[in-house]
Amino acid sequence: MNPFTYARPGGAGEAVEAVTADPGACFLAGGTNLVDHLKLGVASPTALVDVRGAVDDTIEESPDGGVRIGAGVTNSDLAAHPVIRRSYPVLSSALLAGASGQLRNMATTGGNLLQRTRCVYFQDVTTPCNKREPGSGCSALEGHGRDNAVLGTSEQCVATHPSDMAVGLLVLDAVVVVLGPSGERRVPLADLHRLPGAEPERDTVLERGELITAVELPAPLAEGRGAYRKVRDRASYAFALVSVAALVHVRGDRITEARIALGGVAHAPWRARRTEAALEGRPLTEAGLRVAAEAELARARPGKDNAFKVPLAVNTCTAVLRDLTGVGS
Repeated sequence: MNPFTYARPGGAGEAVEAVTADPGACFLAGGTNLVDHLKLGVASPTALVDVRGAVDDTIEESPDGGVRIGAGVTNSDLAAHPVIRRSYPVLSSALLAGASGQLRNMATTGGNLLQRTRCVYFQDVTTPCNKREPGSGCSALEGHGRDNAVLGTSEQCVATHPSDMAVGLLVLDAVVVVLGPSGERRVPLADLHRLPGAEPERDTVLERGELITAVELPAPLAEGRGAYRKVRDRASYAFALVSVAALVHVRGDRITEARIALGGVAHAPWRARRTEAALEGRPLTEAGLRVAAEAELARARPGKDNAFKVPLAVNTCTAVLRDLTGVGS
């Protein structure tokens, strides 16, 4: 392991200043992702700035009926909070589907959003990886590709984003509060993560020194029905092959509002806008639900090993929507 310095700033502003001033510094929260990268040689910072005591770790209801979640709130505490379980059950379900109990006790809200891909080539420093070393090539294009993305890929990267929580937050229209050298700004979660394009090394739109300090949720969808379903190789402690977060409002025989997000299929949590558009205002039928799910996956570009993800995503999305709407029951 390479030597590094360690600092525990007293506040978020001090933490931002410390990382901004040192090109080799990075933020440390729960460490469930960064410590792995230190051990593997994927990351070699010269300084760690521990923000666990610098960012808020409370959950507060807002006057507008929403919720503000401090970036330091652990995944376990967020999943178990009475307000989240009552008003945002899709988020609680997504959190409980991730990692293990021990990891959820350490992982933070801010850190979970910023975890990097679990692509086997990204984590193996003996292989080319454009995300780890820009311009070196993408080993996953012709290598082991079962876990690769099928949506939003580029010739530079086909890695997937691993977060369950981010998929749950996406259907809730969450907003991420960020503090940086230029002050505070708010970034809709839908705009936080980047597709790989020609710069796969850039996971998010955050600039150097910017720190996530909170996540804000709007008031819950009135009479909305939500669910999170994760398909994986084993029942726990496994990343999603495909996951679906859905939130719908049903009136009579029609969906009046639909929010759908997919995980395990793209470089970023993926909002299924085409599926949403195909659902809203249409009569509820089994065939209609499947057609809507297929509308999003029609633009999928799978590789040689992961074509199964396309029908798997369609089937999982259809099943979740069927459960939420009662179609066929």
